[in-house]
Amino acid sequence: MNDDLDTGIGPSAPVWAVFGDLMSVLLGAFVLVLVGAIGLQLELSAQLEEEVQHRQEETQRRISLEQALATPLAEGSVTLIDGRIGISGSVLFALNSAQLQAEGQEVLQSLVAPLRDYLRSHDQILMVSGFTDDQQVLEGNRKFDDNWDLSAQRALTVTRALISAGVPSSSVFAAAFGAEQPVASNDDEAGRAKNRRVEISPVPSMTAASASATVSAASRVKAADE
Repeated sequence: MNDDLDTGIGPSAPVWAVFGDLMSVLLGAFVLVLVGAIGLQLELSAQLEEEVQHRQEETQRRISLEQALATPLAEGSVTLIDGRIGISGSVLFALNSAQLQAEGQEVLQSLVAPLRDYLRSHDQILMVSGFTDDQQVLEGNRKFDDNWDLSAQRALTVTRALISAGVPSSSVFAAAFGAEQPVASNDDEAGRAKNRRVEISPVPSMTAASASATVSAASRVKAADE
């Protein structure tokens, strides 16, 4: 009779063993999540610390630049906004001209010594940027094709003037922005006058090859003009 009741099904695994396996899996998953969370927190903390250090360095560089330019800033010949040295286009050039005026030459000369001192203590170079208003170059002016050309030639003129006055040629380069990035409305003359400007901005140093190529290009332009 007992043989007839035997169905052939073996004994099942103990419940505690299955529960133990499940807990091991859950514990392993928890440990992985915990390790991942700690790693993410450490990475975020490192990024935050790096960002704070970068901001502190940037603030210190701007303070150093402001201190170096104390005299021209006090005289009102230049402005310093967000680390960019601004010079009015009317001080440097006549309308639709890239020939440096005497007043502009004096302003640039006053910047050379403080800029050289600043560059000696910072791993940066100077970007000289030319900007115009949105008005087209006067008809009949064959010197410039458009505002891009005018802003480029003005930036090159200032760059050459700084180099001639003693700024190392490897520490300065020119850039043109045309009528892009206005600082005021072009709807009236007062706004357009503000947009006609040249800015000198300390920027991170380029590679030696890039800097050399930039200077070589500027030299070729200068030689062609001469």
